[in-house]
Amino acid sequence: MLPWRRALRALAAALLVMGAVTLTPAATAAADTASSASSSGWNDYGCKPSAAHPRPVVLVHGTFGNSIDNWLVLAPYLVKRGYCVYSLDYGQLPGVPFFHGLGPIDKSAEQLDAFVDKVLAATGAKKADLVGHSQGGMMPRQYLKFLGGADKVNALIGLAPDNHGTTLLGLTKLLPYFPGAEDLLDAKTPGLADQVAGSAFLTKLNEGGDTVPGVRYTVISTKYDEVVTPYRSQFLTGPDVHNVTLQDLCPVNLAEHVTIGILDRVAHHEVANALDPAHATPSTCLS
Repeated sequence: MLPWRRALRALAAALLVMGAVTLTPAATAAADTASSASSSGWNDYGCKPSAAHPRPVVLVHGTFGNSIDNWLVLAPYLVKRGYCVYSLDYGQLPGVPFFHGLGPIDKSAEQLDAFVDKVLAATGAKKADLVGHSQGGMMPRQYLKFLGGADKVNALIGLAPDNHGTTLLGLTKLLPYFPGAEDLLDAKTPGLADQVAGSAFLTKLNEGGDTVPGVRYTVISTKYDEVVTPYRSQFLTGPDVHNVTLQDLCPVNLAEHVTIGILDRVAHHEVANALDPAHATPSTCLS
């Protein structure tokens, strides 16, 4: 294999960990998606939102994730708190099972649009709340800004979202040194190329401001994020924005990019606060 191809393969592998929900149970859980979700009480289309929690919650997985593995902890956590919770698969590529979020992000936003319509129709709610990890916290902004999602969404909560792309600790700066590398990424995994800082997709998404009127935004980040770097690039600016760093809530918290979305209970408690700010309680190391 030519040296530049080896380097490109290594770079592509590094980019693939964006939203890296590459946990060992991936294939097992995805093979039993329906029963796993229903047994934990989410993706129940008979669920009707309560007066206390009048909006359904739609969970949006990260790159290389799926509708089950990304949410094995957070979805049941929210169900126990009385929410109607739903999750979708998006960004599928032909011949690539289980691992999604790799297709063009504008097309993934169209899938989210259709899924939110389905959830609202089933629950009778007027609006939904969105919670996303990594790409799943950024991609919905395409839906809100360009597909009319702002009329159907009350809040967007991002866990380590790559709102302004990533340098992946500078690795993406190597792309110009490998002729054809960017074209190959575009052809094979456009969802990855879209997330590189400075991409055409992100430039258009962030033109004219990060937010749209009528939606509340929360960004929950960790300073130990090794994928979406620098971590402060995740933050949004604009009205109705709340940017949170986990270590400001719990100085000894060691969550990184994967665990903030999948396992970290301090982050999950902060999600609950963002979903119901009127009844928020302080997030601490004991949350």
